Amino acid sequence: MRIFLVRHGDADAEIPEGLGDEARALTAKARANTAQHFAALAERMGPVGLILTSPLVRTVQTAQILSFATKHEGLLKAHRCLLPDMPVGAVEPVLAEHADQNLVLVGHQPSMGALAAHLLGMQSFPKPVNPGTVIALERADGESPAMKFLFYAAPGQQVLDVIQ
Repeated sequence: MRIFLVRHGDADAEIPEGLGDEARALTAKARANTAQHFAALAERMGPVGLILTSPLVRTVQTAQILSFATKHEGLLKAHRCLLPDMPVGAVEPVLAEHADQNLVLVGHQPSMGALAAHLLGMQSFPKPVNPGTVIALERADGESPAMKFLFYAAPGQQVLDVIQ
């Protein structure tokens, strides 16, 4: 099982009139940059069975761009466990339910960094989780809770196969 933790791309700083923060969309530049970034990672990520995203507009848009860039033909679903105010443990039942497939989880910061640290058994994730960052993890077997780090890919930076 591989899990790809993805932070949404840069969102517009302006909150749409009459709506809340949840309605903020990606900037045009972020849409182009994340598409290019995800396309460059597509082969490295390989096929995924399911893309789960926070229901906020910016994460749904990021998930759609990732889905297109990686030629994902499976499901893309919004899930409450990826909302910004949810504890990292909220994702555990989802991981258990989908333990037989590779997953992409598209969410927010600090949740994605905290989730990476949690799954890797670290106090904190040692790298910044900037907009568009992908953190790849792998569970060797469905029984073991331990995850192994695969790679860290922040937009505009070299992909890292080791973190310190």
